[in-house]
Amino acid sequence: MTLQVQSQISLRPYNSFGVDVRARFFADAHNESDVREALAYAAVEQVPLWVIGGGSNLLLTRDVDALVVRMSSRGLRVLSDDGESVVVEAEAGEVWHPFVLWTLEQGLSGLENLSLIPGTVGAAPMQNIGAYGVEIKDVFAGLTALNRESGELKDFSLDECAFAYRDSLFKQQAGRWVILRVRFKLHRSVSLALHYGPLQQRLQEQGVSEPTALDVSRAVCSIRSEKLPDPAVLGNAGSFFKNPLVSAELAAELKQAYPGLVAYPQADGQVKLAAGWLIEQAGWKGFRDGDAGVHKLQALVLVNYGSASGAQLLALAQRIQADIAKHFRVQLEIEPNLY
Repeated sequence: MTLQVQSQISLRPYNSFGVDVRARFFADAHNESDVREALAYAAVEQVPLWVIGGGSNLLLTRDVDALVVRMSSRGLRVLSDDGESVVVEAEAGEVWHPFVLWTLEQGLSGLENLSLIPGTVGAAPMQNIGAYGVEIKDVFAGLTALNRESGELKDFSLDECAFAYRDSLFKQQAGRWVILRVRFKLHRSVSLALHYGPLQQRLQEQGVSEPTALDVSRAVCSIRSEKLPDPAVLGNAGSFFKNPLVSAELAAELKQAYPGLVAYPQADGQVKLAAGWLIEQAGWKGFRDGDAGVHKLQALVLVNYGSASGAQLLALAQRIQADIAKHFRVQLEIEPNLY
C-alpha cells in the first residue's frame, strides 16, 4: 500500500475558511491507484470516503468522521490540436489558476474569464464554476471519473454532466463519483467574452482597446483582487450565496420598490438578482459577530476573522437568509458545500 493515511488530523490547513475541525483519517491521493486504495481503506475501517480539492468551497461545521482524501494528482497535457481548436487535459489535483495561466502561455483562449478562482481542476466541474460571463460548461470537452460503487472508469460528455448554475451531476451525486481528470476545448484565435460591464470598464481604465486573452485575465485578476479577500490572509470561500433566480413578476415589483435593483433577465423568462446587492441593501455589509463576519468590501463574502467556528459562520449565513427573505421575499441559497 502506497497511500499514506494519517489519523486525527486538523483540517484547518485544508479549507479556505481556516475552520479548525479534525478528520478521523486523512490522506493525499496522487493518482488513480491512491484513490482505489483509499476506497479499500475506508471500507475496511467502515467509514465514508470524503474527497476534497483545494477546500475553497467548503464550510466545515463539525469534526469529520471519515477518510478525507485530498486530490493531489498533477499533470497537464495537449490531447489534440488542429491548428485552431486545442483540447487540453488536466489532472484533478492541479490548482486552477496556475492551470489557467498555463493555457494562456500556450496561446490558448477560453479560460481567461475564470482567472484567479480558488480551488482545483477536479472541483471546477462539480460547481460548474463561472465568472464574468463564462462557465465551465462553455469550454468543457469531457472528464474521466471513477465510480466508487463499481470501481469502473467513465468518460463523461457535456450533456451527461447536467451542468446548471453552480451545479452538476457530480454535486448532485457527490458520494458516487471521483473526478480524476478534466478536458477543455480551447482556441488559438481570440474570441473573448467581454459583455460583463465591470470587465469592459476595467479594460478601458487600463487603456486596452483591443484586448488579448492575457489582457482579459489580468483585468479579471485585478477586479477579483480588489473585491475578494485572499483566503491566505482572511478566511473565506469566495461568494457565499448563489445569485437567486426569481419570477419576472417579483423582479418587476422589487424594481419598482428599489430602482437600483441589480437584475439580469434570463432566456427562460426568469430574472437573476445580484445576491450581494440584496445583502448590502439589507445592511449586512461589514457586519461582524465575534470572528464571523461579512466582508467590508463585498457583501457576498462571509469571512473568518480568526477563530470563528463553522457553526458560527453558518448561523450568520442563516440570519442573512432570513433577513433577505423578510425584506425582499427572496430565498438565498448557500453556495459552499456544508459538512
